[in-house]
Amino acid sequence: MPTRKKRNTSRNGLLLAVDVGNTNLTIGAFEGTRLAAHWRLRTALDQTADEWGILFRNLFALAGQDIRRVDGVIISSVVPSLDVSLAAMAPRYFDTEALFVNPANGTGLIIKIDNPFEVGADRVVNGLAAFRKYGGPCVVVDFGTAVNFDVVSAKGEYLGGVITAGIGISIAALFSKTARLPMVALREPEKLIGTNTIACLQSGFYYGSLGMLDGILERLISELGPQTRVVATGGQASLLASGSRFVQHIDEHLTLDGLRLIWDERHKTALPRKRSRRA
Repeated sequence: MPTRKKRNTSRNGLLLAVDVGNTNLTIGAFEGTRLAAHWRLRTALDQTADEWGILFRNLFALAGQDIRRVDGVIISSVVPSLDVSLAAMAPRYFDTEALFVNPANGTGLIIKIDNPFEVGADRVVNGLAAFRKYGGPCVVVDFGTAVNFDVVSAKGEYLGGVITAGIGISIAALFSKTARLPMVALREPEKLIGTNTIACLQSGFYYGSLGMLDGILERLISELGPQTRVVATGGQASLLASGSRFVQHIDEHLTLDGLRLIWDERHKTALPRKRSRRA
């Protein structure tokens, strides 16, 4: 077990923000409002607290960041099996308890869905970040393992959304259920009509995904009003949003910004940062 360090009591510390998704972990280190470093890692379900701690320590060292400056840890997670090891990692390696975001309490949005505990923490975090950065009403499209469409009203109410299968899942499913179709990468095709199997598949996945994206957005905007802001984030955001008729903003670090906003709201009167409890 590593030696516990003396707590950094200055305002110049770093905030470690971690978004735990089904496929990837998105990690950011904030110095104030500035994202000083960020990483994307594969979600490993069997990592221990020490393995996480050593991994974070190595990431900080490679990025030229002093891990001893971290005096706050905030986590949004949709993978409950990892919560125990990450919760144990924070006090052991950062001398502070991790704040786990709970979508039903204290996220800065009014949760209007039937059961607030059903919604993934990352979805509410994205909604908060989009509302604060771009205004409302707004729709966040998050391209991950699933494609989430999250809706926030002009009053800052999280209204719910739409969930559909992620693009990677669709590609893998077709490959696994067919004998002769190859696995392909999602990319914008050179032309609509493919002249070989790979080109046909790429055209189908790209334009099929784009059609799904704009079809759902068109219906949402029709319901919310023409002033609706649309923000895209996640793995395929830059690829698909550029071809969309409705996406106005591509924000790679939207979730991390949302975690920072929640942390700052919780600790805006605290000096120094205190050991925080799970939300």
